[in-house]
Amino acid sequence: MSLESHTGNRGLVIEEPLIFEQGEPQRSAVDLPDVPDVPGRLGGLERQGTIGLPGLAEPECVRHYTRLSQKNFGIDSGFYPLGSCTMKHNPRLSEKAARLNGFANIHPLQPETTVQGALEAVSLLGQWLMDLTGMSAVAMSPAAGAHGELCGLMAIRAALEDKGDARQIVLVPESAHGTNPATAALCGYQVVSIPANEKGRVDVAALKAKLDGKVAALMLTNPNTCGLFESEILEIASAVKAAGAYFYCDGANFNAIVGRVKVADLGIDCMHINLHKTFSTPHGGGGPGAGPVVLSKRLKAYAPVPFVRQGEGGLELVEHGLGEAAKSFGRMKGFHGQFGVMIRALAYILSMGGNGLYQASSDAVLNANYLLARLSAELTPSFPGPCMHEALFDDRFLKDTGVTTLDFAKAMIDEGFHPMTMYFPLVVHGALLMEPTESESKQTLDIYVETLLSLARKAKAGGAAEDFKAAPRMTPRRRLDETRAARAPVLRWKQA
Repeated sequence: MSLESHTGNRGLVIEEPLIFEQGEPQRSAVDLPDVPDVPGRLGGLERQGTIGLPGLAEPECVRHYTRLSQKNFGIDSGFYPLGSCTMKHNPRLSEKAARLNGFANIHPLQPETTVQGALEAVSLLGQWLMDLTGMSAVAMSPAAGAHGELCGLMAIRAALEDKGDARQIVLVPESAHGTNPATAALCGYQVVSIPANEKGRVDVAALKAKLDGKVAALMLTNPNTCGLFESEILEIASAVKAAGAYFYCDGANFNAIVGRVKVADLGIDCMHINLHKTFSTPHGGGGPGAGPVVLSKRLKAYAPVPFVRQGEGGLELVEHGLGEAAKSFGRMKGFHGQFGVMIRALAYILSMGGNGLYQASSDAVLNANYLLARLSAELTPSFPGPCMHEALFDDRFLKDTGVTTLDFAKAMIDEGFHPMTMYFPLVVHGALLMEPTESESKQTLDIYVETLLSLARKAKAGGAAEDFKAAPRMTPRRRLDETRAARAPVLRWKQA
């Protein structure tokens, strides 16, 4: 009996054309009155042709988008082992708090007397961030991680210009996030790369050799993108400051150390915090995010506006530098940051408390080291353990098998797992970077481990390369021609 169906459907996995291919101009889910034909009513802007939107009845439209949602993989449907992304469970308590009428339905242009609770929430979250990091000031307005990086470097640039110090270079280690050199370049600096040593950490000797009077700052990710803590960070901080430069820390991986170490004790001048990663907010598909920046005493005066402060009539937003912050470099964005993300983060922090946050970072590190220990039986770790929040492997275990990192990841999809981060960080060949986060149980990790061990054994047994290259087989769509997609993308549908 043939397994091919007449419709192309496979049970509840429905095969359907694109929404533009389904629609017909005369079909509509709503009835609208005819618009009278009044010449010149749009000042000569009348449409000359059709706009090309699909015409669908309401049931067809609902079914289409429901089916699309069923094809998605999300944190609510399975384990996300993506490294450096912290795709963890989003507590519904935080979601409920963000949807409270007093938070969800306010407007940024309301009088400040009517949003005192919102301002208090922003202020309280900022105080928690300063307490957790030991820093002297916090800028709440940056919209996400890269925006926070920009805020930090702009504060550094303002501080240097205030002293009449025209430095031109920012040092960026190879293991840093890719947005770090982009941010430095955007601020007008020349980027100089610092290599990693054989242990996956910054080569301190190479760093010191580059430190001179032209260096404005070092941008260091800690824990770094190899999942490792920079064990020589105190020596690094001392050398940077001795050269008259500033120490910027990329805090995207703060999830691994929150509650365990105060970054001020590490000699850091400023660090952005990805609220959406560390304190749990849904951020798949590029958003939403929030990237507050904590600053040391050396940079406090240059923090961006606005600030929340206590005024005579209550809390208020101040649009200019005050006191020690009188040298603010200005605004980062309209209004005061990503408020919904702030509420989620504050709800998460208050529900966890200091002890809970300490436990969460401990469990994140424990889970990553569990993966490192168990998977090392068949996969090849890039660096000796222990690791921090993520475990990094390379493709040496696939040598001479004909199977690539991409093939291995595609085979995981047939097993029901979202692939880990592939080919990043670039300092490791064929990288497989895994971050289990603190929200996954041992049972989930055990199933994941056994699946990866089984795939690794299959690849090493020989003769399985074609099977791997044909994966995934059980998805609504098979593997795409990624080279063709990059070189000849179809960006607009044209009606035949």
